Amino acid sequence: MADDRPTVHHLGRVGDIPGGMTQVLNGYLGWSFPRVDVAVITSRGDPHDLRTAVVRGAGALVQVLRLPRRSSVVVGHLSERGSFLREGGLMRLARLRGIATVAHLHGSSFARFAARHPRLTGWALRGADRVVTLSEESSEVSARFVPVERVVLIPNAIPSSSPTEKQDLVVFGGVVSHRKGIDVLQEAWSRIDAPGWELVVAGPVRDADLVREGVPGLTMAGSLAHEDLMALLDRSRIAVLPSRDEAMPMFILEAMARGNCVVATDVGGIAAVLEDGRGIVVPPGDVEAFRAALQSVLSDPARRARLAEAGAQAFEERFSAAAVFPKVEDLWLAALADRHPAGLH
Repeated sequence: MADDRPTVHHLGRVGDIPGGMTQVLNGYLGWSFPRVDVAVITSRGDPHDLRTAVVRGAGALVQVLRLPRRSSVVVGHLSERGSFLREGGLMRLARLRGIATVAHLHGSSFARFAARHPRLTGWALRGADRVVTLSEESSEVSARFVPVERVVLIPNAIPSSSPTEKQDLVVFGGVVSHRKGIDVLQEAWSRIDAPGWELVVAGPVRDADLVREGVPGLTMAGSLAHEDLMALLDRSRIAVLPSRDEAMPMFILEAMARGNCVVATDVGGIAAVLEDGRGIVVPPGDVEAFRAALQSVLSDPARRARLAEAGAQAFEERFSAAAVFPKVEDLWLAALADRHPAGLH
């Protein structure tokens, strides 16, 4: 019966909003899953607007209370701080009602957050029938709070792309901040010898004191709509992310999907994605190492092309929506089957 078809309800928000977590939800909504329907319960709004936050939270609470038990899965998307209380609380409420639940971890600082707030972390994760992680580190930390068989590492994924004609562009996409290594990137670029190349930094400025004026060949584009950032990656040859802290940034996968050679740092799950010649990874915070890596692909078109091609192939095979989303769907249905063994046909 059509009414028996499961619906997976994601706690979060969607739309053209900066942030990898939102793009994950946008991707789920845009994909045709063969065995489940996907919906979003808007549980958060502008974090600086208390009234909106309260209204959103109350509305999400009411929706969770009204969900059918036997055909619903509730996915709490958790990064750190407030999400463990907000989405974690809604997820626990759903589980108390007998609804299948999944905790999907996103935060780049999850390990540190869990060390500082073990009671809150355990409280939220124990409300989940399954825990999805983005890195081996997050899996190991999660297994301290819930049985290891509940923890599954599944990378983020995005739809495939058809890149356009390439230009001599290097693109950084993300919050302009110390955490994202904007200081390292600017200093490295100031030492680069690459006539005719342009570095475009796209993203909202959080640490304005780190932004340098007058760096030759560097353009600060500010915040861009997601589709505009993707159009920029379609045209660029190289994508860079010198972060000091990450989980598994969507920007890396979006760049690989669009045929970019990627230069990034060894944080979170990045190295596992770019290993075996799919990109270049250097230690975080090391200006000279980052400069040398970037210079090497700027100066060697053949190497740059090999890395970009290997990255694009790996994306299609391991990180595209077509490769990853069936695994996610299996996990949602496994959580539902555990909660209601006789409810699936």
